[in-house]
Amino acid sequence: MRVHLCQLAPSYERPTHDLRGDVDSLLRAQAGADLVVLPELWPQGGFTYQRWAAEAEPVDGPTLAMASAAARAIGAHVHAGSIVERDAEGRLYNTALLVGPDGALLATYRKIHLFGFSAGEPALMTAGTDLVVADIGGLAVGLATCYDLRFPEMFRALLDRGAQAFVVPAAWPALRVAHWRLLAQARAVEEQAYVVATNTAGVQAGLAMGGGSVVVDPWGVVVAEAGQDEQVLVADLNPALVTKTRSEFPVLADRQL
Repeated sequence: MRVHLCQLAPSYERPTHDLRGDVDSLLRAQAGADLVVLPELWPQGGFTYQRWAAEAEPVDGPTLAMASAAARAIGAHVHAGSIVERDAEGRLYNTALLVGPDGALLATYRKIHLFGFSAGEPALMTAGTDLVVADIGGLAVGLATCYDLRFPEMFRALLDRGAQAFVVPAAWPALRVAHWRLLAQARAVEEQAYVVATNTAGVQAGLAMGGGSVVVDPWGVVVAEAGQDEQVLVADLNPALVTKTRSEFPVLADRQL
């Protein structure tokens, strides 16, 4: 399975419609990918809190429409990162969208662990409650978002639901980017699974973002890693390696809790 991680550096001084147009063009240039992954909250900004209420959208809004059309155009799964979702009751969620090669919505995941220590996400958003594992080309993929990466119990629960890989879009700051790489490797080693983690580049609300999008294999080996600028990172996943790793080093069979 070939994955393309689109590490974006969005500018929020431009209309969101124009930003979606740029990302649409980028997605349509990813022919040959089996899965394309965008970062967290790229349409509204991970730290531009003042834009969230005005730019929030329903699940079936303009971001999904764009991602669905692009997925059909290139015949690939598209994980559209996440959006600020407004539900029918007016609540805001940090919601990830996964569409199939035919453009159909395959899964949504509302971020469970909201970052901000009572400010930011916890103050403005509602936490999700449901774990999500989706089938992507025969590979069982657990969905997580950014701050979720710090909570190993969530990944163990996704493992217990059959996950062989994890996709993690993020808006992770440069200040803690060393943690980003370390935790991606730790989750891969613990669950003997691939971690596909797409971060944001550039600057948001005066805060430098970390870049460093990364793909880690089930042994914890970094097989591809981006720099700090906007780029597309390409890597190949071998689902058979998950089975091989778990068979040759059956640590998961020794779990007591």
